[in-house]
Amino acid sequence: MTKVNREIVISEALDLLDEVGLDTVSTRRLAKRLGVEQPSLYWYFRTKKDLLAAMAEAAMAPHAATPLPTPDDDWRDWFLDNTRSFRRTLLMRRDGARLHAGSTPASDLDRIRRKMDFLVASGVPERDAQMAMLAAGRYTVGSVLEEQADAGPGDGSNPPADMPAIDHESAFEAGLTLILDGLVHRTAARTASLSADDHEPAGGKCRQLASELNVGERSFG
Repeated sequence: MTKVNREIVISEALDLLDEVGLDTVSTRRLAKRLGVEQPSLYWYFRTKKDLLAAMAEAAMAPHAATPLPTPDDDWRDWFLDNTRSFRRTLLMRRDGARLHAGSTPASDLDRIRRKMDFLVASGVPERDAQMAMLAAGRYTVGSVLEEQADAGPGDGSNPPADMPAIDHESAFEAGLTLILDGLVHRTAARTASLSADDHEPAGGKCRQLASELNVGERSFG
């Protein structure tokens, strides 16, 4: 009988995924592949959901192994490279985007925090950094879902002759550039606003604060 441990189960499950696709992955098939009885898999994973979560985490290993940003990095270049790395990793596995969708990267939270800290330290407003990372991640998963669906067997029908062929990589790059351009614009606007505040006379700042607090100027004595 094959010697089995948790890592072997995950590795064989990912190989099975590549062979048959996510819809056909089952604990029965996996047990047969490993040469063990199906109930023995419950020693490592209580449910199929737990197994899929472990598979999703393992499938992200190439992306998780990429170097974290350093203070000398240009945040715009890093943002593009980080998102491209995520896309490449999803594409490494059959149905990689479907496997990843809905998973919680519990073991990657520290890396995510450090990436966020880098963006904020580079001048990106914290809320915008959070939303941009979320938007880029969801955009990437959706793009890969479409790309991997197109690579599947399909329903046998042919697209209309006048429908242009989709270059998935070019389309992805175009959308990613739009996300980055929006973030650059918002960051520049925030920087300009802070610069204007720094040059505003003290009296003007007090009047603005009074207005925001809904307090009359005379209340400041």
